[in-house]
Amino acid sequence: MNVPTARRGAGQAACHHGELLQGVFLDATGRRCAGLVTLPMTGMGSRAEFTRLPGTPPEQLTVLPGDRTKAARAAALTVAECAPRRREPPCGGELRITGDIPVGLGMGSSTSDVIAVVRAVADSYGVRLAPAAVARLAVRAELACDPLMLDARPALFAQREGRVLEVLGPRLPPLVVVGCALGGGAPVDTLALPVPAYDESDVRAFERLRALLRRAVATGDAALLGQVASASARRGQQRLRHPEFDTLTGIGRRLGALGVQIAHSGAVAGLLLDPAAPRLRHRIRGCVRALDSNGIAATRVFTTFPPLPTTKEFPSGPAHRGGHRPARPDTPRRPARLPAL
Repeated sequence: MNVPTARRGAGQAACHHGELLQGVFLDATGRRCAGLVTLPMTGMGSRAEFTRLPGTPPEQLTVLPGDRTKAARAAALTVAECAPRRREPPCGGELRITGDIPVGLGMGSSTSDVIAVVRAVADSYGVRLAPAAVARLAVRAELACDPLMLDARPALFAQREGRVLEVLGPRLPPLVVVGCALGGGAPVDTLALPVPAYDESDVRAFERLRALLRRAVATGDAALLGQVASASARRGQQRLRHPEFDTLTGIGRRLGALGVQIAHSGAVAGLLLDPAAPRLRHRIRGCVRALDSNGIAATRVFTTFPPLPTTKEFPSGPAHRGGHRPARPDTPRRPARLPAL
């Protein structure tokens, strides 16, 4: 057996900007699966450092901030996964997590924490875990996860099972996204939302949207993608019921947006614009003014095409810093602002 040595590992993970599509789909065997396609975003994320302490019991795990219970579970699970690969007994350690993703907006803050931790623990063992292994550990740690462990290819992901149902293509069509926060940016208590009951007609509708999104990705059709995202967002309102949703879609129609997208488990949303549209900067400024005049806080402008430029943010208060915890029934419904320039 190898002699274990103390080692520090580091990991990080990005976030996303809600979903382009979410619902229930059929897998390759014809079984129903909850699935989603997220809208990737750079610029914010979680970072983790893990120092393993050989000779300590695996339950001896110090976590800062102390409220990151899902991340702590992820660390213990990853130690149990990686230690045998190095022929070492599992041990405890010290875990530190930092990040700047607001909680409750539906941007994958808890999954970003978990994936950063999994990567940090694996790095401390000198182990590189495949995305499928990271997804499996993330689901075990938090019951459902976002596909932040995957590369940039758009994929339909079964979030409760941690597996890819379909890779839709190499990349999303070019889009400019004018981001905003609905409901004043207050965290969404997903546990208090009604559980959707989908029937056969719902599944057929989601499968049609899946086929249209596949076509949009294959042909680079940003307008078609906007139609799919809008249809999915409207279906999501049956559960979320954002009072500003009709205002948001009205602004999009008036200013020539291709569509809208929302987080189906949060308050973040976006107007989708064609980057080739004439007077693009004028359109972006018009969207920001219209959002602000209707009491909807504009947050970020970013793109889906590489290379991703530095995202531009609009003044919306001080950066959201410090620890965050998953929204619960007792979560204070205070505004969760995106960082401002």
